[in-house]
Amino acid sequence: MDIPKDNFPEWYNEVIERAKLVDKRYPVKGMHVWLPYGWKLMRNIDEYFRKIFTEHNHEEVYFPLLVPETDFKKEGEHIRGLENEVYWVTHGGATPLDVKLVLRPTSETAMYPLFSLWIRTHADLPLRIFQIVNVFRYETKQTRTFIRVREVHFFESHTAHATAEESEEQIRENIEIWKKVAKKLALPYVLVKKADWDKFPGAHYSIGAETIMPSGRTLQIATIHQYLQNFAKAYDIKYLKEDGTHDYVHQTTFGMSERLVGAIVGIHGDNRGLVIPPEIAPIQIVIVPIIMKEKERILEEAKKIEDELKPYYRVYLDDRDNYTPGYKFYEWELKGVPLRLEIGPRDLENNQVVLVRRDTFEKINIGREEYMEKIGELLKEIQENLLRRAEKEMREKIKKFENLEEVKEHKGIAVVNWCGSEECGHKIEELTDKKIIGIPQEKRKGICAICGKETDIVAYVAKPY
Repeated sequence: MDIPKDNFPEWYNEVIERAKLVDKRYPVKGMHVWLPYGWKLMRNIDEYFRKIFTEHNHEEVYFPLLVPETDFKKEGEHIRGLENEVYWVTHGGATPLDVKLVLRPTSETAMYPLFSLWIRTHADLPLRIFQIVNVFRYETKQTRTFIRVREVHFFESHTAHATAEESEEQIRENIEIWKKVAKKLALPYVLVKKADWDKFPGAHYSIGAETIMPSGRTLQIATIHQYLQNFAKAYDIKYLKEDGTHDYVHQTTFGMSERLVGAIVGIHGDNRGLVIPPEIAPIQIVIVPIIMKEKERILEEAKKIEDELKPYYRVYLDDRDNYTPGYKFYEWELKGVPLRLEIGPRDLENNQVVLVRRDTFEKINIGREEYMEKIGELLKEIQENLLRRAEKEMREKIKKFENLEEVKEHKGIAVVNWCGSEECGHKIEELTDKKIIGIPQEKRKGICAICGKETDIVAYVAKPY
C-alpha cells in the first residue's frame, strides 16, 4: 500500500480500489460496480443472512422496485423523513405518468399495502419475511464507497404480530440474531437506543448497532425498529382476533446494508491492505507454489492439496507462470486472504507445507499428515483474533467525559450524562459539533452536561459517517 492507514480517508479509497472490490468509475455519482471479488464477499454475507433468518422462521420475498406515490404518501411521518431523499419516476417513455413512482428508499410503503391483503385473521400471524434488494437515496452529502452511497445493497426483515408483547419479543430475537451476524463478520459494536429526533421516521423507537472506524467516527451498521401499530394504522393492516373483534397488527423491522463491507475494510485492514474474517472471506486459503526447480512435481502436489481442501474450504491455487511468488504474496495480502499455503522443493523433501496467517504473518511449518487439521484450527484462531483485537481497539475509543470541550476533541465515542430533554440534547450536539448517536442500556449517576440536573441517563456522543 502506498498510503498508510493513519491517513484513513485516502487509505480507505486506495485499498478498495487496489483490492478490486468495486469500480467507482460508473458515471452516476454514488453508484458503483461490484467487481467479482467484492461481490463474492457481499454474497457470502447475504447467504449468511438467508441462513440465519430462515432458521428464525423468516421467509424470503422480493418486492418490485417502484412504489406508487399514493402508497408512498400514506404514512405521513415516514414521508416527512424521506421526501427529500427519493428519486421520482415521472414519465413512461415520453408520456407523463398519471401517478408518479418512487424508487424504493426502504420497503415499508411497498410492502404494507400487500400486508393488508395477506393478513386477515390471527391465524395469519406472526408474519415474518425478509428480502435482499437495492434501495435508493438521493444522498446530497459527500459519497463514500459502501458507507454513504445512492444505490444501497440492502437487507431488510419485516414482521407483523398480534400484540405489542409479541413484537417486543421479536425485537429481543433480532438483537440475538445481530449478535450472531456481528460475530460472523468479527465486528465490534455498541447497541444504543436512538434519541427521539433521530429514530427512523414512523418508528415508536429505533435501536442502532454502532461501530467505530479508525478515523474515530462512528458507523451505524445495523438498525432494529419497533413500529407498534404506527404503520398498521396508516396502511389498514388489521386482523380478526379470536374473540371476533378486529385490531391493528404490531410491526418490527431489521435493516443492514453494504456498510458492513465498509466496516470490515476499515476495522480489520492494515498497511498491507484488507484483512478479511475467514468465515466470510471469498477465498479462505490461497495456495502459492514456490517453483525454483521440479516445476511439474510441485504443481502436481499443489493441485493435489487444492483437491484435498476444496470440499471443506474456499481455496484458490495461484499457479500463474508469469508472476513471482513475492508478487503473489503481495497481491493476496492486499486482498486479505486469511491463510496462505506455500509449497516448494524443500517442503516436498520434508513432506510438509508452510502456512502463513494474514492477521499476524506468523509462519508455520506443518507436516502433510496433519496440515488439514491445523488449517481448521488456524482459521478459527484468525476469526477469533480479529474480533478480539477489534473489540479492544473499540473499547479504547470509548471514554467518559465531564467537559464538553474535551468531547469536541475526542476521536471515538464520548460518554456524557444527559437529562434526556431534547433541548439539552441539541445543546450538547451544538457545543460539541457532534451527534448523540444514542443511549446505551448502562446507567451512570451524574449531572446533565448542560442543565446540571441529576440524572442516570448516559448519552453516547460522536461524529458519525
